[in-house]
Amino acid sequence: QVQLVESGGGLVQAGGSLRLTCAASGRTFSSYRMGWFRQAPGKERGFVACITWSSGSTYYADSVKGRFTISRDNAKNTVYLQMNNLKPEDTALYYCASGVAGAGVVGASSYNYWGQGTQVTVSS
Repeated sequence: QVQLVESGGGLVQAGGSLRLTCAASGRTFSSYRMGWFRQAPGKERGFVACITWSSGSTYYADSVKGRFTISRDNAKNTVYLQMNNLKPEDTALYYCASGVAGAGVVGASSYNYWGQGTQVTVSS
């Protein structure tokens, strides 16, 4: 199994920044891609960004492109999500997830391990 622990959420004003961290442990060698998802109250969990461990290839949802940056530190088995120019609509519970090779990129079903989530609240 792969254990994932998110941190870094909080309350920030619109236009501000936060950096989320996801620390992975356990059978991390089985992980090919790491993704960030978010879920606002009453809405489905949606894709935010992902990155592959090996090449660092990234992919973003259109809603965060140009504002969010995903990165990874292979030596620390850690993935980051730098969020700039935050908007009230970014308010959600943010999850990191681990996916295997050959699975999809943006669908939640493509990821087989999930963290507990960290809350991000953006005030207007």
